[in-house]
Amino acid sequence: MIDVREKSIRELQELMRTGAATSKQITISYIKRIMAIDQDGPKLNAVAELNPDAIFWAEAMDRERADGKCRGPLHGIPILIKDNISTGDKMRTTAGSVALADNLAREDAPAVRALRGAGAVILGKTNLTEFANYIATTFPDGYSSRGGQVLNPYDPSFLVSGSSAGSASAAAASLCAAALGTETAGSITCPALFNSICGLKPTVGLVSRSGIIPICGQDTAGPMGRTVEDCAILLSGMITGEDPKDPATIGLGERVKEDYAAGLGEAGPHLRVGINPVLCEVEPFPKDSMKLFEKALNTLREAGATLIETPIEYTGLAEGMLGEATMLYEFRSAMDNYLSRYATGQCRSLADVIEFNKEHRDVALKYGQDLLELAQYGTSGRLLEADYWKMKLEAIETAQASIDHMLDKYSLDAIVSPGYSNLPPITGYPVISVPAGYSASGIPVGISFYSSAYQEQAILGAAYQFEKAGKFRRGLRL
Repeated sequence: MIDVREKSIRELQELMRTGAATSKQITISYIKRIMAIDQDGPKLNAVAELNPDAIFWAEAMDRERADGKCRGPLHGIPILIKDNISTGDKMRTTAGSVALADNLAREDAPAVRALRGAGAVILGKTNLTEFANYIATTFPDGYSSRGGQVLNPYDPSFLVSGSSAGSASAAAASLCAAALGTETAGSITCPALFNSICGLKPTVGLVSRSGIIPICGQDTAGPMGRTVEDCAILLSGMITGEDPKDPATIGLGERVKEDYAAGLGEAGPHLRVGINPVLCEVEPFPKDSMKLFEKALNTLREAGATLIETPIEYTGLAEGMLGEATMLYEFRSAMDNYLSRYATGQCRSLADVIEFNKEHRDVALKYGQDLLELAQYGTSGRLLEADYWKMKLEAIETAQASIDHMLDKYSLDAIVSPGYSNLPPITGYPVISVPAGYSASGIPVGISFYSSAYQEQAILGAAYQFEKAGKFRRGLRL
């Protein structure tokens, strides 16, 4: 058995390159860890399903390596996929819902297809907050009717956050080399923060949105790993190119980089970072979060970065703008589109899901489904509501202008915020969250770097410099 605990993608690749381990051995080692601490022991419950062909894929990658072929840094690397991202294999794609427990997707999502092409071994699916936390107004983070409750590996009493809870918990506990999550509004960056890992939400369109069980148009898949470099490597393997089913991917050209891990350490002492101290949500975060944010800023200063006060008061949270404008009105048509094109199970529309849940309420409706019903019965499904466009356009235009103005005015490489910011989700701009220590009560905390569209290289460079200077993350030895 290979000790895969806390091993980076680069370290695992070196083991395979030198012959010290095979992909098959590494894959089996992760499976044993999943059985020992996810399904038994602490019972993190981060993994929803394992791929029955994972070992066969690993063996195939070993054969290619033996024949002198290496597809790149992900060749033979086992990763886990959030269970709202379609895999056209023997695993189900359910978004954590018992209503979709019979859904075998018709084909891989483009991001998964790209990862297979890069040589990654799809180890399994991760549990999540059901329907990516868009099912009921009051719903626990990390819970799904199909998979149950995900736990935080640092302490089961700590918030695991959502909705990519399983991906975050699995990556933190070394149940995989890295994991895929999805984000609509904090669903990668928040669980990354609370599980002391890195999580990157790319610019919307950099990775195709096709094949993801959706909430709305601002959804995107993104990498989650224990280091910034692991996120950069995984992001490079997820790039899909132009997808005719997703107009956000068309015409990107040189805006897309081939290797986001290249040149990570080149940000140097000339890094210019704006400080936006607005904590979008106060309640979930430890009381000493702002004190720890100041410590993080000092770490950046000591590393040679120039920090400039750039407060952005606009958050888009007033009057429920974020939820109403971007999620509620788009959810019905987005869900119907996915279920009609990708799904093979008995539920082929949002209305079908609602009715299934009612018929199986003892299992499916532990916390209700008021958001599903509001989207189905309280909207036209045609996006003709004046309130929708008023809020959506205001949020997009104001948030984009707020970020771009600060970046241009002060010639910034990135903007940093405590915890997470909802500005990148509203705008579709990229953001990465990075561990920044632990509260007095032991709860992991972090900070987020974000910038304008397609500036992943810039925020990865800033995050990498911070990570190396602070070395804040404490690895788990479960």
